[in-house]
Amino acid sequence: MYVGLAMHKHVPTITSDTLIIKADRMMEENRLWILLVVEDGKLKGYVAKEDIRAALPSGATTFSKHELNYLLSRMTVKELVRKEMPTVTPETEIEVAAKIMHDRDLAGLAVVDRNNRLKGYISRSSMLSVLVEEMGLELGGNRIAIEVEDRKGVMAEISRLFFDLGVNILSTSTFYRGNQRLIVFRIRADDMGAIMKVLQEKGYKIAGPETFEHEWA
Repeated sequence: MYVGLAMHKHVPTITSDTLIIKADRMMEENRLWILLVVEDGKLKGYVAKEDIRAALPSGATTFSKHELNYLLSRMTVKELVRKEMPTVTPETEIEVAAKIMHDRDLAGLAVVDRNNRLKGYISRSSMLSVLVEEMGLELGGNRIAIEVEDRKGVMAEISRLFFDLGVNILSTSTFYRGNQRLIVFRIRADDMGAIMKVLQEKGYKIAGPETFEHEWA
């Protein structure tokens, strides 16, 4: 999966000349924590919600109503634009984007092309949708996790076993815990009990919640 297939293509943007009060209203209406600053199609940076709120006059201001309205009619986000921001391209692998967001504690990433032209935005909600899709949850079937030694060919062995049993594999995922590998399959089969019995007879360990209860007890 690539970022370009999961990103939001239409996102609210502003320019450096946008009034602060308008930017604040856009954030509230769209429930955003940042607004991307785009000029001539190119990404120039972003404005953060906390900067907008800090720049707006507080309720304790000594300005008269006329002075306040005049001030708000002239205050733009120009001085609030943060120009340094991580970005990804549509071709970026989705897991690479997820790691950037995780490592930097970001709620999303701007997506730009090689000329820094804005193409979209990838958010945490987009990442969660991809996770659900790649785990095959909406395809139905049954989930089975197998704890195996991390060695060459083990995925192919189990997949071949499923094939011989006439099992349709809907999705696969791999997780690591120390030197052990946890392979999670979502499969479509008529008799899960029989499938699990064959796996165990072949020496494979089925991992369920009880396998890890000691870790969260």
